[in-house]
Amino acid sequence: MKKFTGIVLLFTILLSMEAPSCDGANILGIFGSHSPSHVIVHMAMMKTLADRGHNITVVTQMKPKLKAHENITVVLAPPTPEREKYIKEYMSQITAEKPSIWTTFFKAIVKSGDQFEAQYEFAVHPNFKEIYENPHTKFDLVFLGMMGNDFQLGVAAKLKCPVIMTWVGVPIQILDSIVGNVADPAFVPSLNVALEPGQITMRFGQRLLNFFKHSFLKLLNVLMNYKMNEFYERAFGNESDPDFPTYAEVKRRVSLLFYNYHAPSEGPIRPVVPQSIEIGGIQVKEQPDPLPKDIAEFLGNATDGAIFFSLGTNVDTNTFSPKVFEIIYKVLSKLPQRVIWKWQDLNNKPGNASNIYFGNWLPQDDILAHPNTKLFITHAGKGGVAESQFHGVPMVALPLFADQQGNAEILTTAGFGRWLEILTLTEDELESTIKDVLENPTYREAIGKFSSLYRDRPLTARQSVIYWTEYVLRHQGAYHLQSPEIHLDFVARNNIDVYGVVLLVNLISFLIFLVIVRWVFRKVLKCFTKSNKSKTD
Repeated sequence: MKKFTGIVLLFTILLSMEAPSCDGANILGIFGSHSPSHVIVHMAMMKTLADRGHNITVVTQMKPKLKAHENITVVLAPPTPEREKYIKEYMSQITAEKPSIWTTFFKAIVKSGDQFEAQYEFAVHPNFKEIYENPHTKFDLVFLGMMGNDFQLGVAAKLKCPVIMTWVGVPIQILDSIVGNVADPAFVPSLNVALEPGQITMRFGQRLLNFFKHSFLKLLNVLMNYKMNEFYERAFGNESDPDFPTYAEVKRRVSLLFYNYHAPSEGPIRPVVPQSIEIGGIQVKEQPDPLPKDIAEFLGNATDGAIFFSLGTNVDTNTFSPKVFEIIYKVLSKLPQRVIWKWQDLNNKPGNASNIYFGNWLPQDDILAHPNTKLFITHAGKGGVAESQFHGVPMVALPLFADQQGNAEILTTAGFGRWLEILTLTEDELESTIKDVLENPTYREAIGKFSSLYRDRPLTARQSVIYWTEYVLRHQGAYHLQSPEIHLDFVARNNIDVYGVVLLVNLISFLIFLVIVRWVFRKVLKCFTKSNKSKTD
């Protein structure tokens, strides 16, 4: 194993030697998320650039579910067995609880130390350090997948190259602050605000709740910056180079921020700076790949249509109560539609109904693209929802944790389907919901309209990734796109010094006015007194 790792690292270093521009740029992707679905989104960008001819080196905790590519080298920096065990136990715990965005925030804060520590372990893993500590390594650009790991921007500082940050979801305040996007809570949703079709502005109740979310996230961002600076110092603070940038300085060197989001279709329109690039649906293939023969035949013979059921890549189905899947199996097994069900343990399936195909890894995007797929039963992860929206497939959502309940509420409000609580699910509830979404044409019409908007862009998501990445390469970081806001300190950014001067001038003017009034009053009083005295005499 050590020998193999050495060969991979040697190949990576050789690949990363400076190459002529016509051979493509040397790009490093840092994707330390332990979520396979996040890695899928990030790798879609890397494959796009590799297809373009760029030399890609990816460092990740897990082997990506991607076919070997001649321009992509993957370096694994896996978590320790203890960390792996902890992650599995944590995922089992949160999937057994009722989903709530506030519970997610609370747990994220309580468990943030473990999350940051895991990202630190990833950043200093020997396989990773061998790349950015080697003086002969040369990269032209770094991609950093965001997930509580901003301090890893120090890698780009070590390599002395620009960095593009990537985020798998919609814009949020913590990321917006990096590039200076406007985050006014009066009209910019902070997180999981569901607007009805045709609704442009938030109602009072929505604005009130959004204000509290905004304030909470603003405070969280302050705490995050403090912790990220600590980990930055811990990972890169021993640099002997006096010119090595501080954490605040490396944040101001970010070239672009890629969001897996598309404002014209997902809404609402947001006031964003040129550094914010929307690449919503980047993981969706522009042309689906041929399905495996058995799945193609199964779907092709689905005369009554087919249902795709997946709870994503982060969930171990063995950790759920057997009752939950017993209910789901009873409902799905008696439907006339064929069902493709993502199931991890194929030796312990919930049943053997002839209309259900079980698979532990399925080409989700290609299945959703099939014309016979009529419904997607999903955990409402952002990636799966985006794929379903792109292909115009209505959904029944069974959210589990994190942003999934918010995604489920948004797709329901938009008319793309309905959502249910998986822990309190009943047969009648699930069956009636599935039949409603399958048989009521309004759901397919609503998501069909969305799909048209989602696809109608001047550049596809892949074309946007290529254009803007090469723009950064052509212009050595493209720092001219930066908002002045990110270069201002707290006082200047909030105009406190200006307000202070205005207040001081007004105060001085008021005092001068009082002095003048007092002088005039005394003069008038003196004249009045003299006049009265003269009359008396």
